[in-house]
Amino acid sequence: MSEQKYKQAARIIQKIGFLPFPINETFMDIIKTLVNEDELDFVLAFRRNASQTMEQLLKSTKGAMNEEEIERKANSLAKKGIIFNQPNSQGVMVYRLLPLIMVGVFEYVFMKKIEFTEKEKKLAELFHKLLFIDFKDLVQKEYDTIVPFFKTLKPFDRTIPILDKNVSGKEVDIVVDEDVEVGQEKIITAQNVEELIEKFDDITVAHCFCRQHQDLLGNPCKFDAPRENCFTFGKSARHVANHGFGRKVSKEEALKIMKEAEDYGLVHKAFHTHSDISKIETSVCNCCQDCCGTFLMYRQGLMATINASDYLSNVNEELCNGCGICVEKCPLDVIELNDDNKAEVKKDYCIGCGLCAHFCPENAISLVEKQRTVYYPPPRIKN
Repeated sequence: MSEQKYKQAARIIQKIGFLPFPINETFMDIIKTLVNEDELDFVLAFRRNASQTMEQLLKSTKGAMNEEEIERKANSLAKKGIIFNQPNSQGVMVYRLLPLIMVGVFEYVFMKKIEFTEKEKKLAELFHKLLFIDFKDLVQKEYDTIVPFFKTLKPFDRTIPILDKNVSGKEVDIVVDEDVEVGQEKIITAQNVEELIEKFDDITVAHCFCRQHQDLLGNPCKFDAPRENCFTFGKSARHVANHGFGRKVSKEEALKIMKEAEDYGLVHKAFHTHSDISKIETSVCNCCQDCCGTFLMYRQGLMATINASDYLSNVNEELCNGCGICVEKCPLDVIELNDDNKAEVKKDYCIGCGLCAHFCPENAISLVEKQRTVYYPPPRIKN
């Protein structure tokens, strides 16, 4: 009986996510590791609606649970990254079942400081298998069907560039794109971390779930990037703090941590409500090219790059001395040295993070303001 309920729970969790994960043994093992048998009926109550109030849950559970039991199970599952429980703008508590990833179970499971327990290691291996073996195999096998689906998706994240003085102490040149038509609609977004942080009173910092996932797999970050620099804001910050995934910080400490991330060459990536950049930010990751899940998933052929960007790198060949630092720093390998030993940017693929401009010792790279969606499909992997 419980096996059937676990399968039902897996189908419900798969349905609310946007990625078509196979409901296989790996998927089932993740659910069984996190959800106790006595919590299954609560998960099954979300079969028709992923977000519900207490009143709705009392009806969905058909009187089998009272308010106290619903609250207890919701809190238990919230601490395991399966339920998001926070009041809405009217002050009514809403209980939302989360998908496996983006943003869901994976992020919350590995956001809390890891202790290298056997359970943590098991979950790390299971998520690795589901993502980088099972799902990768599915994407590559059904490439011509799945890639058009990726094109229908909104950007997963938005790049916030580094706009401070570069390593040579000079201001990075910001250029307005002359090709933008007069009157063309532009969504106003926070353009730097100072502006972003100033918007919020509730801020929490947690550990990078991608780097910690790799730590558990025995693949520590080759850049030795700091772990505690994953930020959430507003309602998400309150949820993270309430359930012990991270700690509340002041605006001053948040900015200090963000600046440290820039010194390490990490990319600021903001996440917005419903992946809509016109809506408020919910979180910011500080990503390294070594461990970042979205970078890895693109490189290994299981996910498209879909990013909202406001800037584009532009190289002044007269100032470029061909040192190759920008090539090294680019997180998506879209800069290379041409036959004249000058840096050249693949403009369609640049996410506008500003790392190349920030670390250029000759101040040879400017950032062009150009709001756009950067999309390119995952590579085909030859067997």
